[in-house]
Amino acid sequence: MPRFSTFALPTMALLLALAAPAHAQEQVNVPVEQFDLQRYAGQWHEIAHLPMFWQRDCVSDITATYTPNADGTVGVRNACRKKDGSTDVSEGIARPVADKPGALEVRFAPDWLSWLPMTWADYWVIDLDPEYQWAIVGGPERENLWILAREPEMNRALFQRLKASAAMKGYNLRELKVMAPLR
Repeated sequence: MPRFSTFALPTMALLLALAAPAHAQEQVNVPVEQFDLQRYAGQWHEIAHLPMFWQRDCVSDITATYTPNADGTVGVRNACRKKDGSTDVSEGIARPVADKPGALEVRFAPDWLSWLPMTWADYWVIDLDPEYQWAIVGGPERENLWILAREPEMNRALFQRLKASAAMKGYNLRELKVMAPLR
C-alpha cells in the first residue's frame, strides 16, 4: 500500500477541489432548454457587453430587434448611436439550431456567402427571464456576451445577479462594458 506524507494528502485534496469547480463551470454554459422564439421576438436594449470589434463605435442606445420570418428564420436588426450622434445599423438573419431550443446561428454577411460555415456565428441564450424581460446571450467559446432587457435601463441588483450568473458560466467579465443606465 503506498504511503503518503501528511503534506501530500491535503495538497491532493486541495488540487481536486480546485479542479472540480472549473469543470462544473464549463458544464453550465449551454443554451436554455425552454425557449419560445415568438416571445423572444421584438426589440431588446443592450445593457452591457464584452467588447467586440463590430461594436467599437457604439456609445449608447444599442438595440437588437428580432423579427420571425415565415421560413423559420429570424430577421436581425442591430442599431446603436455613435460618438458623432449618427446611427449605425447592421441587418442580418438568424436560424434556429436543431435540438437546442435556446441556440441560434446568426449571419450578417450577404446572402450569397451564406453557404460558408464561417459566416454563421453562435448566438446562445444562456439565461432568460421567464417573462422574457431580460436575457443573457453568449456562445460556446465564452468570447461574446450581451446582457439584454426589454427596457433601456436595468435595476442594479438584477444586473449584479445576471453578471454573477455569467461569471459562474465561465465568462471573463473584466472588460464588461455597461452601456445603459442602472437604477
